[in-house]
Order: sequence, then structure tokens, then C-alpha cells
Amino acid sequence: MTRWLTLMRGLRRHRSGVAMTEFALAAPLLMTAGLYGAETANQAITQMRLNQIAVMIADHASRVGENSPLAQAQVYESDINDVLYGAHLQGGHMLDFYEHGRVILSSLEVVPGTADQQYIHWQRCMGKLRHRSSHGDAGAGLDGSLTGMGPVGQEIAAFDDEAVMFVEVAYVYQPLIAEAFTRAGTMTATAAFNVRETRDLAQVYQRDAGDPDAVASCDTYQGIADYYG
Repeated sequence: MTRWLTLMRGLRRHRSGVAMTEFALAAPLLMTAGLYGAETANQAITQMRLNQIAVMIADHASRVGENSPLAQAQVYESDINDVLYGAHLQGGHMLDFYEHGRVILSSLEVVPGTADQQYIHWQRCMGKLRHRSSHGDAGAGLDGSLTGMGPVGQEIAAFDDEAVMFVEVAYVYQPLIAEAFTRAGTMTATAAFNVRETRDLAQVYQRDAGDPDAVASCDTYQGIADYYG
């Protein structure tokens, strides 16, 4: 009995394992906080890249067109395809953008024959994500229901004989570590640019009617490999 008590008193005074025990208790908390931090940082970077993709598409779509000193600039399906392919390049392998996301490019214009009635003249889309425009499909607004595109109270409107390239981007966030460390879900971004030059707003043209380019229809959900395959 005396020997047992002596052993217990010795263990009580022994301090060599305190640091190890404290580390064992604190490590799970520190690792969890670190993983949450890494996932949060990755989420912020992803949102920034989506914003950049939306701005890039809207900006480039507002600039494309074949200029002529004798006529208004015409936009071709191949121009739109090039703009959408640029989003694939900017998204890179990190996002694998079109496999998990979608771009909706809308041409916001004034209904011909009206003063300022807004409508979506045409739309082009790319990506496998089944996400629809928050403002409707092509033709939305012909009934006078559309005041513009954008957040409620901050809608953007087109002027007569001009167009606004409005872009909506949606992307299902791909966790860096695990879904348990994020609730990002579907992330979105929008951007808009006025068309830079006088543009022929009648339609999006084909360069060669006998060998037409593919049309990025909003009725299909496909990635780059499917579209160009």
C-alpha cells in the first residue's frame, strides 16, 4: 500500500507530459480553425474570379463586331463563341468553369417603335449548370414587364438604338478541402457594359450561311468539350 501511494504521489508531481497533453487537446481545434480559414480564403478567391469572368465577358461582348465605314458594326455567332471561350480560359483548370457553372449573355435593348420599353433581344449561354436568367429568356419585356436588368431598384436600362451586354454567371462552388467546411453552394456574379460603337441590332449574324457557326443556345446545357466537339 505504501509503495502504491508513493507511486501515485510521484506521478502527480511529474510534469514532463503536460505540453504533449495540451497539444493533443488543442490540435483538433487549431486544425479545424485552419481548415475553415483555408476554405474561406479559397471561397473568396473563387468569388473574385467569377466577378472577373463576368466583367470580362460583358466588356468583350460590348466590343466585338465587324466595323465598316459604310455600315453599322455587325456581330457574328463566331464573335460570341470567342467571347464565351475566353471565360473557359480565364476560369482555368482550378475552376473547371463550364463543367460546374453557366454564363448567360443577354442583349438588353429598347423595343423597336417605343420610347424606352426594355426587353431582352437575344441570349447566348454556355455551361452545364442548370441555371436560368433572373430576368427571363430572350423576348422578356415585350409585354412591358421589364424595367431593366440588375438588382431591384438598381436596374440598368438601355437607350434607344443602343444595347447593353448584361452577363449573369453562376457556379457551384467546388470545395478546396471538403463540403463540411463551407456553405457556399451556388455562387453568382453579374456585370454589364454598354455597346461601345454603333451596332447593327437586327440580329446576330452568320459569317457563312452555307457553313454556319454553332449557336450557344440557352436551351442546351453543355461544356466546352461538348460544344466544340
